[in-house]
Amino acid sequence: MSTAGKNLKYLRKLRGWTQEEFAGKLGIKRSLLGAYEEERAEPRIDVLETTGDMFKLTLDELLRKELADTRGSSYLAKRRAQKLGSASNEIQLVPVKAAAGYLAGYADPEFLDELNTFTLPMLASGTYRAFEIVGDSMLPTTSGSVIVGEKVDDLEEVKSNQTYVVVSRNEGIVYKRVMKNNKSKSKLTLVSDNTAYQPYSVNADDVLEVWRAQMIISKANTQQRWDVNQLASLVSNLQEQVSSLKKRMN
Repeated sequence: MSTAGKNLKYLRKLRGWTQEEFAGKLGIKRSLLGAYEEERAEPRIDVLETTGDMFKLTLDELLRKELADTRGSSYLAKRRAQKLGSASNEIQLVPVKAAAGYLAGYADPEFLDELNTFTLPMLASGTYRAFEIVGDSMLPTTSGSVIVGEKVDDLEEVKSNQTYVVVSRNEGIVYKRVMKNNKSKSKLTLVSDNTAYQPYSVNADDVLEVWRAQMIISKANTQQRWDVNQLASLVSNLQEQVSSLKKRMN
C-alpha cells in the first residue's frame, strides 16, 4: 500500500484541521477520509489531485514520500524548516475590519496568510494570534487595544475568571472574562470587566476557538484613568457578579 493515507493524515494535522473539516475541503465524507488515513482504502486520484493543488505537492510526492519524515528532502520538510528558522512565534493580527471574514476563514490557510504578522520576543513557544477589540465592555482595556492570545485546544483547559478571546458562531469575536459552570459543561458564561454590561452565556458547541489572553497592546495615553471610588465600586460589582454566578451554578 502507498504512503498516501499517512500523508493525508500528516497534512491534515499540519494545518490543524479535524477530519470533518479536511473531508469538506476534499469534497468527500469524513468516514472515507478516516478509511484513507487508517490505510483501509487507497485514496482516489481525484482526491490526491485536490490535495496536491491545496498543498502545492505532486502526485509522486503524495504517493511515494513520507512527508512526516523531516529527515527527507520533501517540499514540506524544507518549507517547515525554513519557517521555523526565520519566524519564531509569528503572530497573525486580526483587525476589526477582518473580524467578519475571520469567522469563515479562521481555519483557511489562504485567508490567514493574508493577515499582517508580527513577533514578540518575550513570548514562550506556542501558537498565538492577535485580535483588535472595540467597545468599552472590558474597561479599563480601551477600545482599539490588541489582545495577544495563546491558542487553547480544549475547553477543559479554560480556567474560570481569566480573560480570553472567544470566537463563536453566534457572538463572533469577543474579549471577555470566562466563568465555567462545573455542573454544566455545555455552556460558558462571559463576563465584562465593565459592570455596566451584564454577563451572558454561549453554548460550548458554538465555540470555534478560544485564545487565552497573554498580552494587551494599546496606544499610549489612551488608558482610562480610574479614581479610588471607581475602583472600589468596580471590585464590589465584580464580587457581586461572581457571587451571583456561583449561586446559579450551584
